Amino acid sequence: MRPEWAVLLFGAVCFLPFLGGVHLFDWDEINFAECAREMLESGDYLRVQIGFQPFYEKPPFFFWLQAASMKLWGVNEYAARFPNAIAGLLTLVLLMRAGRQIHSRSLGLWWALCWLGALLPHFYARSGIIDPWFNLFIFSGQYFLLLGLSDVVPMPFRAAHPWRALVLGGVLLGLGILTKGPVAWLVSALTFGVWWLWQSAPAFRVLALRFFAWSVVAAVVPALWFGVEMAKNGPEFFIEFIRYQYRLFSTPDAGHGGFPGYHFVVLLVGCFPVSVIGLRMLSGSAFRQMQPGQGLASFWRWMVALLVVVLALFTIVKSKIVHYSSLAYFPVTFLGALAIMGLAEGRHRWMRWQSALLWSIGMLFVLAVVAAPILGQHPEWLKALAANDPFAQANLDAEVQWSLAESLLTAIVLLSGLVWFAARRKTHMRGAVLGLLLASALFTSLAIIVHIKRIEGYSQRAAIEFYEGLQGQDVSVTTAGFKSYAHLFYARVRPETSVQGIPFDTLMYRPLPRPLFVVTKVHRWPELQRRYPMLEETGRKNGFVFLRKREE
Repeated sequence: MRPEWAVLLFGAVCFLPFLGGVHLFDWDEINFAECAREMLESGDYLRVQIGFQPFYEKPPFFFWLQAASMKLWGVNEYAARFPNAIAGLLTLVLLMRAGRQIHSRSLGLWWALCWLGALLPHFYARSGIIDPWFNLFIFSGQYFLLLGLSDVVPMPFRAAHPWRALVLGGVLLGLGILTKGPVAWLVSALTFGVWWLWQSAPAFRVLALRFFAWSVVAAVVPALWFGVEMAKNGPEFFIEFIRYQYRLFSTPDAGHGGFPGYHFVVLLVGCFPVSVIGLRMLSGSAFRQMQPGQGLASFWRWMVALLVVVLALFTIVKSKIVHYSSLAYFPVTFLGALAIMGLAEGRHRWMRWQSALLWSIGMLFVLAVVAAPILGQHPEWLKALAANDPFAQANLDAEVQWSLAESLLTAIVLLSGLVWFAARRKTHMRGAVLGLLLASALFTSLAIIVHIKRIEGYSQRAAIEFYEGLQGQDVSVTTAGFKSYAHLFYARVRPETSVQGIPFDTLMYRPLPRPLFVVTKVHRWPELQRRYPMLEETGRKNGFVFLRKREE
């Protein structure tokens, strides 16, 4: 079997099974899946809705993919996550092809293996969030932009038809804008500017003209949808969407704040072990030891510029969420692949500080998966830490069955990879790194299967089971005191039963055409009980209180 097919097969084994093994998570996964479900329910594929009210935060492309997947697999968790598994496989294909064009077949294979072996890139390919497709469109759009410049500046590849490459790259970036928004172009423009200044590229007028043409094509793609949306519904979506983008940059969204170095830590720990392997390739002196040609040096500058721009931009952005810096997975894994080739060819040495960092981060993951079942069997230990949080304490009352054997197996997989790497790196670096990356990929898949479902058992399962019990009934359901989209998706809310957007006081003090159920958290219930005596408790479980409105 060709190595490329072996990598894709391994990727399919990692990404495709067990996608539906755990409920979707609030907020993002359920939010996006619900938007897709409401497209199917309403038959309106033009306007994005949540609770059958306009949803101004995202354009529709990813929801179209999820809606198509739900047509194929049904309205369920597997269908919601299936598009990202496909994005993961397409990413592997792109990396193998790009690596071969940039340098060699070997670089392409290592780049794809680094992606598979890095924890967060692997994890997000099994998720239902927007970013895997968003990032794939941005990076592929940038890659074809560089192909379109390859006859003007030194590149490790040469496009036979540069303007065709520019147009294709613009279309791909435009799809990125249609997936999540104009930050796709902003990141690309900033990267282009940093790259141009860094390498003092000649022919600025030519480069600027081609970048402008690429940007125009990119703008046309989302403009087609925005134009139809504005013609049908007016400028409301466009105005509210721009306001949301500004708010996202200027204020912490939904309480997601963080310290300035947040994304540096996320990439170092989240892209383990590739981040540690490739860290030295950020240094120009270490990169020059690879004896690169002028073209490879130009592409390396683009990758470093992209990494710097992502880190700088999302350090400035007030909202700090893990996947905001996920576009940086491309340069991080590229640097890792370059480092592996340099180590294997003896062009630079493995450093002691890298071993210390590799083992430190690796053992954190090993200890975490081993500690999880022990803590799960002794919830009183965690309850002591959450003495001032009644909801968290009630969460820990959930009956979750932990298996120490499964957790030990998961930990042993990663530990074996670390030991294998330490034992083999001095005699056979390629085999040592390959073993570590495969072990890391298997560890991530096992951790998702073994641990994520159990963690979900504490955080939200009780509420979701309540919502599922309301499916098919002629009732309305909402939440009080916390934000959620789970009731919409798991109760299969219909347009006529939705109460989204109606003020809570209105729901309480006006007659409703059907019974209303309300879900709140245990620490919110006393205040709700005082303010709304028409609410009566029907049950509670694991920190959630289930209420029903009494009609006079």
